[in-house]
Amino acid sequence: MSSVTIGVFDSGVGGLSVLHHIRHELPQARLVYVADSGHVPYGDKPSSYIEQRSHTLARFLIAQGASAIVIACNTATAAAAASLRSQFDIPIIGMEPAVKPAVAATRSGVVGVLATTGTLESARFAALLERYGEEVKIITQGCPGLVEQVERGDLDGITTRELIVRYTSPLLARGADTLILGCTHYPFLAPLISEVVGNDITLVDTGAAVAKQLQRRIHTELREPDPVGKPDSEGKYDERFFTSGTVEQASRIMSLLWHNDVVANPLPLEFLN
Repeated sequence: MSSVTIGVFDSGVGGLSVLHHIRHELPQARLVYVADSGHVPYGDKPSSYIEQRSHTLARFLIAQGASAIVIACNTATAAAAASLRSQFDIPIIGMEPAVKPAVAATRSGVVGVLATTGTLESARFAALLERYGEEVKIITQGCPGLVEQVERGDLDGITTRELIVRYTSPLLARGADTLILGCTHYPFLAPLISEVVGNDITLVDTGAAVAKQLQRRIHTELREPDPVGKPDSEGKYDERFFTSGTVEQASRIMSLLWHNDVVANPLPLEFLN
């Protein structure tokens, strides 16, 4: 196995959508994932609170041996990426809504953004709008409640469907043919979103691009070889999962989203607050 350990954190289980891409790009890496479900959602909390949690989780991941960290959360990236990079001398890879590929994909010239309130109100997102807003029309939609549905493992229930209809209908009515999934929880809802909006609507998320960026930085900055490899003789990868929420619920939901049995570990007490 590779000597490199990748630490990944999110407000909850949504970052597993990014972790899937990381595992694909870095099959030999040791992965340590933290779902901060005891503090979910981040999207409606002050930036200072999210920044404090991000620093706490980064310290935990570094204590676990992480030589690179992925902030698998758009809201936390906006609130904390700059300060994390100023404090920790390791690669810190963040997320941002995939405006550039969405602009390239749209045929109607109208792009819709589904995201949390925290992401939509961030200066980082405002800069993206300013950069690409002259090329196409970009319309945004906050989506309260969707993160919580994924946290419950409700990916296709009536309530989840009703929320998706409520949030996508205004974007489609204004001509959007491309929707940005601006929260790492939302890719888990992509099948239901496509069912609701139709296959003619393009869905865009950034998980694959983030994983490739991580791979490049590990190769160039940490001098790790190109990741080629396999799981161990028992077919297992080196992966550890932690949660600040309820261990039993986290294990159940993570197993569902990771498509494999997951036993979540409790985040140590000193990192809970």
